[in-house]
Amino acid sequence: MDDKLKILLCEDDENLGTLLSEYLQAKGYQADLCPDGEVGYKFFLKNKYDICVLDVMMPKKDGFTLAQEIRQANAEIPIIFLTAKQLKEDILEGFKIGADDYITKPFSMEELVFRIEAILRRVRGKKTKESTMYNIGRFTFDTQKQLLTLDNDPSKATKLTTKENELLALLCAHSNEILQRDYALKTIWIDDNYFNARSMDVYITKLRKHLKPDSQIEIINIHGKGYKLIVPDEQ
Repeated sequence: MDDKLKILLCEDDENLGTLLSEYLQAKGYQADLCPDGEVGYKFFLKNKYDICVLDVMMPKKDGFTLAQEIRQANAEIPIIFLTAKQLKEDILEGFKIGADDYITKPFSMEELVFRIEAILRRVRGKKTKESTMYNIGRFTFDTQKQLLTLDNDPSKATKLTTKENELLALLCAHSNEILQRDYALKTIWIDDNYFNARSMDVYITKLRKHLKPDSQIEIINIHGKGYKLIVPDEQ
């Protein structure tokens, strides 16, 4: 890596945190290790990070709460959750908050680095692309700025999260056509497993809410296949 990418690493297990921090630094990253969510949030506000890796079960402030606060300050920064929990409800809660990935313990450090690099490649790739604009009914969608604007009114602009942006861009590229579910999962989430599929359902629901002001726009389920973004014919 030419420039050191900066990682906010929040892990209350001192031994695991130290191992992860040292391994990430050996791989060329700069990792700031924080022992709890409160310290993590203070570090986040004082520094600029490329990605956050957050343990879910932490003292003082848990990973979910920390992620929600981070999302309020920065809707775009990628977030990976680390957890010993394997309950579907907990994993879905993480994705609802806006997680880009979710790794259950125990895991290999090589797997964590692979997932970090995969996410950062997507983020960097989108930043280097030329701005792509879509007109969706009454909305203007700027994929580079991640802005969905109603009636060309800046006061009615919604800043999308990275996942919302990527998913809506795929839907727009296949507007009035079926976006295959497996294709979307492998393009955005890399893996089409159960948890990623449920995460995509959550983001589809979020996009429907964003697009609700225009009754001509609709995202429909195509049973057994995927989704279809319905836009006016002239689009």
